[in-house]
Amino acid sequence: MNDVAANIEKINTRIQRACQKSGRNPDNVRLIAVSKVKPAELIEEAYHAGQKLFGESYVQEFRDKSPRVSAPVEWHFIGGLQSNKVKYLRGKVAMIHSVDRLSLAEEINRQWGKIDATVAITLQVNVGDELTKSGCAPDELEALVKAVAQLPHIKICGLMCLPPHCDDPEQVRPFFRQLRELAGQIEQLQLPNVEMKELSMGMSGDFEVAIEEGATLVRVGTAIFGARSKRP
Repeated sequence: MNDVAANIEKINTRIQRACQKSGRNPDNVRLIAVSKVKPAELIEEAYHAGQKLFGESYVQEFRDKSPRVSAPVEWHFIGGLQSNKVKYLRGKVAMIHSVDRLSLAEEINRQWGKIDATVAITLQVNVGDELTKSGCAPDELEALVKAVAQLPHIKICGLMCLPPHCDDPEQVRPFFRQLRELAGQIEQLQLPNVEMKELSMGMSGDFEVAIEEGATLVRVGTAIFGARSKRP
């Protein structure tokens, strides 16, 4: 068994164990293989090992690389996104995880409107209140949800976060819990065109804790593909 396939198997085993520990159904947790700065060949390799969802963070890299992937993978965009680059994602990604402002949502809506389609998104929340990270402030989330929910070519399906980096996953747990609680508050509003079924949180170093706190989409790169090389 090659390394990528073996790594995917190990991650899936860990996902199942985390679900068992927290009394969750493993079918409700999906693995996104973070394939940024990784070549198309490795994505194909991972697909043939059973991995279907792949996350990219850089628009130009995605634009150049995705045509070289012949496997019918499901693409997710998980990185910071500038409004002027949304057009390169139009109709090519199943979900955009990193929507953190109304102006970006409006451009996504405009681009998908051109193809009369709807795209799923998660709203990114800056749970750690870090100046270096994107995401709307927790106390501004409700207003953002209500505004984005009015856009006809977008479906809000949950929330996403990038918590502060900590060597001990337990130190990150409160941030994952906060995102889950925020999702619960939004769910109680019962807004049309809004679901809180997805929590995109957890990466290679802390995804098990994220699962215990309710993650439905975990974004794992290093533990699958190895240490990240520099961006091409």
